[in-house]
Parts: sequence; structure tokens; C-alpha cells
Amino acid sequence: MKDYPKKSLGQHFLTDNNIVRKIVNLTQVSGKNIIEIGPGEGALTDEILRRKPKLLILVEKDFKLINKLKTKYFKNKLIKIYHSDILKFDIEKKIKKNTIVFGNLPYNISSQILVKFIRFKKWPPKFNSLVFMFQKELGEKIIGKYFSKDYGRLSILANYRLNILNKFLVSSNCFFPKPKVKSIIIHFSPKNIKSYKIKDVNNLEKVTNSLFSNKRKMINKNLKRLISNQKIKRISNLNTNLRPSEVSPEIYYKITEFYEEN
Repeated sequence: MKDYPKKSLGQHFLTDNNIVRKIVNLTQVSGKNIIEIGPGEGALTDEILRRKPKLLILVEKDFKLINKLKTKYFKNKLIKIYHSDILKFDIEKKIKKNTIVFGNLPYNISSQILVKFIRFKKWPPKFNSLVFMFQKELGEKIIGKYFSKDYGRLSILANYRLNILNKFLVSSNCFFPKPKVKSIIIHFSPKNIKSYKIKDVNNLEKVTNSLFSNKRKMINKNLKRLISNQKIKRISNLNTNLRPSEVSPEIYYKITEFYEEN
């Protein structure tokens, strides 16, 4: 008998084996170091193990599920299991070179988990792939192109450090319990950024948060709180009468560079 997933942890277990295979097929797992966030009852874990990884780290918050996973995989020497909240877990230290990270992420904290990876101190990072599942609506905000309705803070931040390699939708029928929304799988790889000199990605977050705090208003006033008039004039193609959603990602990166000089 399945344990009923916990609503408080945003749990929805993936039960469709075709989707499980489709997720794992996005990357080459054989002989690689793998981390899985929120393995649940191990549907994705089993498929990863079939592909013979070098090492598999599981990070799970739910105590009942931890015990199930430990019982299920206690003979398997490839697996390390950590009972931890991924938002508090120092994952950057655990990641080895060329690691692939999978995550059927809890909807309620999925954007925070993605941002945690984007904030890594060392860049390019040691992971070479992130394969994450999001609620469709949030996923569209992450991959939202400049001038689309989904473009905003999250897509500016994600686009700065990540490439989107692949994506596909997942029906709510593929889960237990069935969520009320569709899901989307997004496959990311880290960008090797050389074009901008942002020292701390947290400052890009500050800049976008500040300018998007009044979405419908022109950026003029909020921009002056961040950088001087002199610096504003030095940003080519910047029109301060635009709304935040009308400003290109490149201009946000440039504003952040000047903000860091203050």
C-alpha cells in the first residue's frame, strides 16, 4: 500500500514509466555522478540505476520515505542517501565534476531550488546538467523569452547562467496523487559567461527585484535608487521610460555591473 503523499511537502509521485525513461534519456547517465533531489519512492532512481551510474546521491526530506529508500537500496554500494531539506543542504560541496542533477521538485519550493543552483559561488559549476520538473506555469516563467508574456525576473536570472537544452510537458495523469496542473521538464546546462563582469549573482537578483517591484511603472525612479544618473547615461540602448518587462536581459546585466561599482 502506498503512503499517501504529503500535501505540506508538495509531493506528487511520478508513476508513468514512459515519462521516467524520457527524463533519463535526456542525458548520458552511464558512468556519471548523479544527484537526485526528492526521489520519493524511487521511480526515477530505479531507471537511473539501470543505466549504471558511477555514484548516485539521493536527497530526501520526508522521514518515512528516507526509511523506505534505505530499506530498498541498503545493498547498493553506489547509493548515498541524505535525509535533508535541499534548501538547507550544502549541495555545492557534494557535487563532483560533471555531475548530472535530476529533480522531480516539490511545486511549492521549485523556484527556490533552481535559484540555489544559479547562486553557486564557483562558476562554471561542477554540474554539467540539471534536469528539473516544474509546474508548467512556473516553467514558462523560467524559460520566458524577452518580450513574451512570461519574461521577468526568473527568466533574466536563469538566462544569465543557464542554457535551456530541452523541454517537454508532462500530463497530470502521470502522477499520484494527480495534480491540478500540467508539469514541464526542463533540461539546463551551465553557461560559461565571459561577456559580463557581474561579481555576485545575488546583485542581479537585487536589481531585478527592485525594478520589477512596480511592474506597471517606468523603471526611471527605481533605477535612480540603484545607480547614478551618470552611469545611467553610459548604458547604450537604455530607455528609462520603459516598464521592467520591456527592458532586455543584457541591460539588466549592465545595470548590475554598475550597481556593483557603487
